[in-house]
Order: sequence, then structure tokens, then C-alpha cells
Amino acid sequence: MTHPAEDTVSVRYLVDDVAAAIDFYTSRLGFTSITTFLPAFADVRRGRLRLLLSGPASSAGRALPDGRRPSPGGWNRIHLIVTDLDAEVARLRATGIEFRSDIVTGPGGRQIVLDDPAGNPVELFEPANA
Repeated sequence: MTHPAEDTVSVRYLVDDVAAAIDFYTSRLGFTSITTFLPAFADVRRGRLRLLLSGPASSAGRALPDGRRPSPGGWNRIHLIVTDLDAEVARLRATGIEFRSDIVTGPGGRQIVLDDPAGNPVELFEPANA
């Protein structure tokens, strides 16, 4: 099966406030707004990543048949590659962003995790060979 947008990777994040999520991703992480249907839904793009921001009023936020409601947060996350992790962390801290931990170094590179306004994690990653 092929689709015109086959080079695009789409990830859905449930958020509490779609407008706050749009502002966060566009003003702080370099995404571009694609469509906006406040208060229910918006999507933003960074490179080939299309991030679907689904609020409580969206179809993705509706209760499941067993009564559970989808909610933001957890540990699954989008992974954004950066070339200078220290500079990016300093820039974001200057805007008031708090991180879940300090920078962690592993065999493949260095990473740190921050939360969007709804509590969804975003990983910034600097490859070891950068």
C-alpha cells in the first residue's frame, strides 16, 4: 500500500490544551503549524514528523467502550535529534522549560527528556558521532 505522504511519520499526542501545545511545539521546538481546529485538534510538522495534537474534544480523546478515557503523559516519546545538546538545553531552560532529569550519556550519544504542557515527553538526542 502506498500513500502520497509515505515519507511522513505521524505521531498522535493527547493533550489537555491544544492551543498551549501548538505554542509550545512551534515557538520552542521549531515545528510549523499545519492545521488548527481549536479546541479539539491541530497538527504541526518538523521535517518528516507530523505531530497530531488531540485535545479532550477530539475523536481520539473520546471514552473507550469500557469507560477509560485516553490521557496524556507516559514514557513513550518523540525523539528529536539535535547537534548541540548543551546549547539546546540552555536555550530551553532560559524559556522556563524544566527537564525530567539531567543529560544522560550512553554508547549511542547523549539525551535528555522534557515534557510538553500536557505532560507528554519529548527526548532531545545528540548522537555520539555528531
